[in-house]
Amino acid sequence: MRGPAVRAVSAPGIEVGQVAQPALRSPLLERAGAVEGEGADAGVAAHYGDPLREQRLLDEGLAVVDLSHRGVVTVSGPDRLSWLHSITTQMLTGLPPHESRESLVLSPKGHIEHGLHLVDDGETTWVTTEPQRAPALAGWLDSMRFLLRVDVADVTGEWAVLGEPSASESLPGEPLAWRDPWPGLVGDTTAYGPVEGHPGEGRAWREVLVPRAALDDAVGDRALAGTWAAEALRVAAWRPRVGFETDHRTIPHEADWLRTAVHLHKGCYRGQETVARVHNLGRPPRRLVFLHLDGSGHTLPAVGEQLYAGGERPVGHLTSVARHFEDGPIALALVKRNTEPEAVLTAGGVAAAQTVVVAP
Repeated sequence: MRGPAVRAVSAPGIEVGQVAQPALRSPLLERAGAVEGEGADAGVAAHYGDPLREQRLLDEGLAVVDLSHRGVVTVSGPDRLSWLHSITTQMLTGLPPHESRESLVLSPKGHIEHGLHLVDDGETTWVTTEPQRAPALAGWLDSMRFLLRVDVADVTGEWAVLGEPSASESLPGEPLAWRDPWPGLVGDTTAYGPVEGHPGEGRAWREVLVPRAALDDAVGDRALAGTWAAEALRVAAWRPRVGFETDHRTIPHEADWLRTAVHLHKGCYRGQETVARVHNLGRPPRRLVFLHLDGSGHTLPAVGEQLYAGGERPVGHLTSVARHFEDGPIALALVKRNTEPEAVLTAGGVAAAQTVVVAP
C-alpha cells in the first residue's frame, strides 16, 4: 500500500485508527549487515547480522542503537514547563536544565495516549516519543496552548535519537540527552511492583539528541546494535513501552508506570481522577507479567497472541516478545488481575511461566 493508511487493526506502536506515517529511513541502514526492522521499528536496523552478540555488547556498554525513527518535539517559550506540568502526569515545574523526566498524556478516562521523554536545555524542552507519534503529539499540544507563551514544533525531520547504555545526565557542552529513570521512584509516587531487587536496577539507558544530518558522524566507529538487542534488554528490565504494553484502555497502574511517570500529589490534569481513584480505592483491572517462554521450538508466539490459562477463554495477551542472550525467550504480557500467578500460561501453543510484575 502506498502513502499514509489508516490501520484497521492495532499493530505494535500504532493504535487502532491511527494514521500510519511513512517511516524515516536511517542512513545507518547502509552499514554492513543491517537488516531493517518492521512495524513500529521500521526505518532503522533490527540487527546487523548477529543479534545476540549485539545484545552482549550493548549490555556491556560497548554499543549504540539507532533510534532515529523516534519522534522529536520541542516546546519553547517562558511558560513551557508550567504548561507541560499542567497537562501531563509528572511534576515539571522548576525542572533544572539537563535533568530528565518521564511523563504521560492521558485521555479524560485515564488511558495512556502518549509517553514523553523530556529534558530541558534552559530555553527549550525537548521531547522524544514513539515512532510515527510526533505529529499527533505536537498537534494535541498545539491545541492546548490557549493564551500561554509557548511554541510547539515537530522537529523529527531535523533531529534524531541514538540510544546508549549510560546512567549519566548530559552535561553543558555535550549533546542533550534524556536519561531513563526506570525503575526508580520519581517524586511523590508509588510502585505496583517490587522496589528492592527489581530486575531493571542494573539497566542504564539514555537517548542522545543529534542533528539528523550528522547521524552517521555521531556514531563514528562505535559498534552498532539493532533494536532487537535494545528491546530484549528492555523486556528483561520489565520496562513498559507505549504502543506495546498499552492499548486503547491501558491505565498507568497496570504496567507499574506510576513509579517513573506519575506524580500523585500535583495539580489537576486530564485523567487524574482515574489515577487517584484506582490508587486510593481499587486495583487495576489488568496487570503486567514477565514471562519465560518455552524455547524448545523453532518459533516464538507473536506479539498480540492471546494467552490462555488451561481453559478456552483468554486471560490476556502478549505485548512484547524477545530472545535474551542469557535468559532465552522472554516476553511481557497484560493479563486479567485475577489470573492465578502460579498458572502456566500458553500462547500459540507455547508454554509460558509467569513472574509477577504488578501484584494481583
